[in-house]
Amino acid sequence: MNKEKYDIKKLAAISMMTALAFVSVAIIRIPVVSFLKYEPKDCIIAILAFLYGPAAAALSTVAVSLIEMITVSDTGLIGFFMNITASLLFVMPAALMYRRAKSLKIAVIGLAAGALLMTGGMILWNYVVTPFYMGTPRADVVKMLVPVFLPFNLFKGSLNAAITLLLYKRVAGILRKTGAVQSSQTDGSSKKSIAVAAICAAVIVMLILVLLAWRGII
Repeated sequence: MNKEKYDIKKLAAISMMTALAFVSVAIIRIPVVSFLKYEPKDCIIAILAFLYGPAAAALSTVAVSLIEMITVSDTGLIGFFMNITASLLFVMPAALMYRRAKSLKIAVIGLAAGALLMTGGMILWNYVVTPFYMGTPRADVVKMLVPVFLPFNLFKGSLNAAITLLLYKRVAGILRKTGAVQSSQTDGSSKKSIAVAAICAAVIVMLILVLLAWRGII
């Protein structure tokens, strides 16, 4: 396949995944705790980052956040920058590490680092910005940092990491068949795929049970 044809297919794949990330925001918003909701767009952006690199992921993040701001969001510019910050903190460690060494181990380490970085970064964000955004005294926000924001972001980051690892190989395989992904862009090892998929599925089930218990459903 010539480079021009590949670039067209690559751009189409990035656009499709960006649109899918927005659709996931628009239709999947699961209340977790207080006013905080889970949505899975970062999983799609993380997969895009693994396939096409950090620049594509950053552009997709900005595009999704912008469309979200002018359509389904009621948080305005603050929400726009918050969404960009949270997504980039989660995605970029994995994207940068995976670009240097494409392996399952690096993907796991990168996603774990991203989940932790996002958790810490969003605690700082909420400490600084939330009092202005919600018109709430900072002392009240501080009281929410550990019991609310910390577990929420750890839950969100862990769930997104598990879903990303579970779906990445499958999405990469589909796009490879269409010619939108080159074979060299994906980790070729498959011996550990079944074990990783099983672990990720178990983590997802466990986190869903935690969410249900958190909300008093079970």
